[in-house]
Amino acid sequence: MPASAPSRSRRRFLALLPVTALALSLTACGGDSDAPKTGTSAADLDKALQQPTTLTFWTWVPNIQKTVDLFEKKYPKVKVKVVNAGQSAAEYTKLQTALKAGSGGPDVAQVEYFALPQFALAKQLVNLNDYGADKLKDTYAASAWSQVNVNGGVYGLPQDTGPLAMFYREDVLKKYDIEPPKTWAEYEKAAEKLHQADPKSYIASMDPGDAGVVSMLWQAGSRPFQTKKGTDVTVDLADKGATQWSQMSARLLEKKLVDPQPGWTNEWWRAMSTGKYAMWITGAWAPANIASTLPDTMGKWRAAPVPQWNEGDHVSAENGGSSTVVPTTSKNKAAAVAFNQWLSSDPEAIKSLNANGLFPATKQLLQDPAFLDTPLDVFGGQKANKIFADSSAQVGTGWQYLPYQVYANSVFKDTVGQRFTAYADPAPGFAEWQSRIADYGKEQGFNVTAK
Repeated sequence: MPASAPSRSRRRFLALLPVTALALSLTACGGDSDAPKTGTSAADLDKALQQPTTLTFWTWVPNIQKTVDLFEKKYPKVKVKVVNAGQSAAEYTKLQTALKAGSGGPDVAQVEYFALPQFALAKQLVNLNDYGADKLKDTYAASAWSQVNVNGGVYGLPQDTGPLAMFYREDVLKKYDIEPPKTWAEYEKAAEKLHQADPKSYIASMDPGDAGVVSMLWQAGSRPFQTKKGTDVTVDLADKGATQWSQMSARLLEKKLVDPQPGWTNEWWRAMSTGKYAMWITGAWAPANIASTLPDTMGKWRAAPVPQWNEGDHVSAENGGSSTVVPTTSKNKAAAVAFNQWLSSDPEAIKSLNANGLFPATKQLLQDPAFLDTPLDVFGGQKANKIFADSSAQVGTGWQYLPYQVYANSVFKDTVGQRFTAYADPAPGFAEWQSRIADYGKEQGFNVTAK
């Protein structure tokens, strides 16, 4: 269904952090106090990598040690200790605790794009512009670079992205003579045709607990969250794009053409395996999950661009993705920044991360013919990276997350998600979600306008 489910290993929009951990400094963002006021040159960063140093890197990416090994081979004086401190919100809780204590935290940490503003506005992350990060702008896809920019500073470097794509079971669609939909109107017709032919089959599932649905609003042209000056927040979950998506979803739900089931459970994976769900619209990171979890379906899937609201349009959005940040508590900032830059921009590192299932954020790999022409077994040899790269280039501009998106995501299931479960129009759920978001923001000291 259009409400996609981020990967449990690296995309999940998860739970509530303690309110005390979310308390934010609402003054304007600035560089950390230890950053050199005149800037740090590339030579200075390289010099830091020639000194005996041990860095701690918090990440939940499986097998990332292989990439770190490449770094340590190139810079043998620097040792990087890889720590899995939990995924998403679990890591963020520990990170907040360490930052508050001033010790015990990492030198570099993986932080999803939606959570980045929270830490940046609290002045808990190094402004990487103080270390020359602004010179890396053209290294990354525009959508990735925009997500690490907060209030005029750069507080992370893009590690990976999740441009939207439509993954579908070719065998299921062929069985019922259904063409892959190019528009959302065609998607609705396909959903109806499939369910009429087999009442036990659905075009897709719809996860009541997944706030990743905002990627679908993004693709529809909605910009529900806007923050200015770090303190002035506007929330509008009833703008044109949000309303358009909500109305379509209401029709699908009320006709019971989609299945509102939690994602990433054993039951959900079994349904994906049997073809109960014909499609999965989500980020370009999904092929690795399909290959590792559903090996019996290898070759049965195909990839296509996400359906469009208007025929002939080419508009996409992001679902998931992470940055790597340097907390202000790091005792080895220059070396940490240098490692971060290598991890997020060095061609060898990027290829290694991609081999580990992360979809690239760098233009160098997104435009590499060898990458684009790689046949993917999960799609029966289809060169799907071309579709994903095109999607990355077509991501709509102007998207922002809330400076307390972690909280907002945690109450999605109690508002919009309940409407999914009831097969009902999501619009009242969006209204309730907006009210909860606005009230919480005001309690935290933000100037919130709810339209």
